[in-house]
Amino acid sequence: MAKIRVETTINGEDVEFLCEGQQSLLQVLRGDLGLTGTKEGCTTGDCGACSVILDDKLVPSCLVLAAETAGRTIKTIEGVAHGQTLTPLQQQFLEHGALQCGICTPGFIVAAEKLLERNPDPTEAEARYYLAGNLCRCTGYDKIIRAVLDAAAVMREQRA
Repeated sequence: MAKIRVETTINGEDVEFLCEGQQSLLQVLRGDLGLTGTKEGCTTGDCGACSVILDDKLVPSCLVLAAETAGRTIKTIEGVAHGQTLTPLQQQFLEHGALQCGICTPGFIVAAEKLLERNPDPTEAEARYYLAGNLCRCTGYDKIIRAVLDAAAVMREQRA
């Protein structure tokens, strides 16, 4: 089967790769490009572990064909931090202990970053609703929600 040449932007960098027509974006990110921060959870789009931002939309990368990303912009968990400096959201996840096994954490952080971009002052109910597409089997959700809400407060304070 002939491979498809794809040119795209990932985490602000121009990237070119070859993929088969049925390969998911998740498979290419983790396997071909070595961006292993995006995790494989369910491969059915139900758990949120593989969440990425595709052209400003939160999507499960397991349900996106890699070939469909030609000419588009992708942001993964590797594109969240600024070099070695953690974002307030990442820092709050650490401070609140909002992670255990780590499978869901990248997807939660990518999704929460998108939430805080859209709504810098979410209520607890709004945060829970927006993150409902992300599942965690280890921590429960309270520490995650507290981390997101506290990150929102830190980010608002930094902008003031």
